[in-house]
Amino acid sequence: MTISTVNPATGETVRKFTALSDGEIEVKLRRAVEAFVINRARSFSERAQRMNAAASILERRKDELGKLITTEMGKPVGAAIAEVQKCALVCRYYAENAERHLADEHVKTDAAESFIRYEPLGPVLAVMPWNFPFWQVFRFAAPALMAGNSGLLKHASNVPQSALAIEEVFRDAGFDAAEFQTLLIGADAVAGILDDDRVKAATLTGSEPAGASVASRAAKKIKKSVLELGGSDPFIVMPSANLDDAVATAVKARIVNNGQSCIAAKRFIVHKEIATEFERRFKEAMEALKVGDPMDESTQVGPLAMPQIVDDIDEQVRKSIAAGARLVTGGKRLGGNFYAPTILASIPESAPAFAEEIFGPVASLFVVGSEAEAIRLANATPFGLGSSVWTSDRAEAMRFVDGIEAGQVFVNAMVASDPRLPFGGIKHSGFGRELGEHGIREFVNIKTVVLAKAL
Repeated sequence: MTISTVNPATGETVRKFTALSDGEIEVKLRRAVEAFVINRARSFSERAQRMNAAASILERRKDELGKLITTEMGKPVGAAIAEVQKCALVCRYYAENAERHLADEHVKTDAAESFIRYEPLGPVLAVMPWNFPFWQVFRFAAPALMAGNSGLLKHASNVPQSALAIEEVFRDAGFDAAEFQTLLIGADAVAGILDDDRVKAATLTGSEPAGASVASRAAKKIKKSVLELGGSDPFIVMPSANLDDAVATAVKARIVNNGQSCIAAKRFIVHKEIATEFERRFKEAMEALKVGDPMDESTQVGPLAMPQIVDDIDEQVRKSIAAGARLVTGGKRLGGNFYAPTILASIPESAPAFAEEIFGPVASLFVVGSEAEAIRLANATPFGLGSSVWTSDRAEAMRFVDGIEAGQVFVNAMVASDPRLPFGGIKHSGFGRELGEHGIREFVNIKTVVLAKAL
């Protein structure tokens, strides 16, 4: 298994790494258990001190770490720096709120005293993707460590330097007893680690097949797992919407992270009364995007992370056009890992662009004649991660909130994760939640305590 940094903008192999041996993995598993014993014994204030230190390190090193992210996976450098800053926010959120989220909850029963206590589980394995190489990890690690667990990171094999840098941040912040460790391993080593009794739970952000594999393996060992998988998010625009705002956000929501985001808007469902004008403006805005060097701060769309991704989306676009979809703009490679911002319209159900996730800067445009039709089309996908609805009518907005099958509905805004709110999906988009109060409670033992008589 190749573990290496390959600059997607140039194709240059920057660094190569050797995967851990079985013996080295064993040492890290043993240390994860020892670190759990140490971390769970710390007070919340002690953990918070370290987590706030991690936030300060991220803020201080944001430019350096942002450039590292861009070098490894190609997102525009400004977005990469913003990603690092967001990681600092999630660290500070849990430093400030973990104790409150996990405080004993007293419940009145027939007993003299009864309460719910939240206790850490132990080492948790995180299998993480390359598209947000810092944020996806920190939104797991901050609550997991603040709850008293220890973390083991199996990161994507094309972002090894990001994985090691994250470990360094936590170590420099005072989590220096192996509370968080990076495992430079291939996918073939994950099963053995999941099977190990010392690993108490697992979380995965990634593809549907990878999620199914990890979840089934964990289930065989009766271990908790959380999955955040793909999405084919709808972006619905109704006649009462502010069209200027809707179009501007539609472009941003489609090309965020070079289009490589599970919560990026992918299917644009527009009411027929405004469809022609929306398409005209959307096309103009997509064609005006600057595609190029991600280290140039003026670049809006950089390269896709790997050649295989370019091949995959190019095939999806070509098959969709062959099936009858109309190419509005784009639909072509731009050399190397670059792909033109693309819009497809008049898409038949047989086309890949109808319901599949396209992990690149390709927008699928649909026209509907009613609110009910918009909801039906929004739900016509195996995924259910996020959704965005644009309307100035509150009653209409609430009908969409009720009708859309997704883990999140954003009204007059693009979907985005927030440390204060639970994040996750339904259907084939996964199960469990990250972030907020619900996220930190995923990897704890929810223990019921009953004292029959006063002591």
